[in-house]
Amino acid sequence: MALTFTQLTPVFAGEASPIDLRQVRDRETLEAIRAGMDTYAVLVFRDQRFSDQDQLEFAERFDGMLHARTSSAVLTTNRLGNEALADISNVDRFGNIRAEDDRQRAASVANRLWHTDASFVDPPGRYSMLSARVIPPVRADTEFADMRAAYDELDPETRARIEGLQVHHSIAYSRHVLGFEFSDEEKEKLKGAVHPLVRTIPGSGRRALYLASHAQEVIGMPLPEGRLLLHDLIEHATRPHLTYRHIWRPYDFVIWDNRCTMHRARPFDDRTHRRELRRTTSLDLPLPVTA
Repeated sequence: MALTFTQLTPVFAGEASPIDLRQVRDRETLEAIRAGMDTYAVLVFRDQRFSDQDQLEFAERFDGMLHARTSSAVLTTNRLGNEALADISNVDRFGNIRAEDDRQRAASVANRLWHTDASFVDPPGRYSMLSARVIPPVRADTEFADMRAAYDELDPETRARIEGLQVHHSIAYSRHVLGFEFSDEEKEKLKGAVHPLVRTIPGSGRRALYLASHAQEVIGMPLPEGRLLLHDLIEHATRPHLTYRHIWRPYDFVIWDNRCTMHRARPFDDRTHRRELRRTTSLDLPLPVTA
């Protein structure tokens, strides 16, 4: 049976028909998923019982080279043994819920800001793939915003104003906003990257805003004015009708396109309830050749 998608909001996000992604290796199905990403920007796959190795292998089959230059890598050793498999959890390397003063926990609080994965490196992130392994008994949702629709709804004057602008992205900046500071040695490993404020997404041809909490400054614009512009664009892009809120179930697997979405984690009592997810993020490089 061919893979199909059901749209989840009037604007974007889709849920896939039943499929076991561990078994997907053929070009036709991989291309169907990529086409679904071009249409929906966020895809939900239910009941994907990945091992860590399964997830890494699928991510590489689907979209090639994976992002491993994470900010977490400069703070601590990945307990999962592979920096390309980001540990999106509230537990330490011993499996205990992190203490309130744990440095890794303090840094991860910034995931509650609107952001796009790996915009602070070059090449930046393309697709993020998040696997839900342990879900708490309370809501711990993730929200997404469609930056294509946000661009479409800009007035002509704003589109003309932002055309051709470049933005410096820094994860040290987004953490600093919430009071977390990297050391000078850590900052040296996280220098950031410059990307266009408006991107054209190759698969769909649609224009999209490219910014979020890592966006530190607009190149060539006075700092206050540039940051106000970025603030206004984020506010514009996150109006309720442009967002999708994902309520996690065990073994959900969600793929999103970082080039044309923002996302944020919603808070829950992470001092009491365990939550473990695994994220793989591909780099925005030419697509792999599949069999």
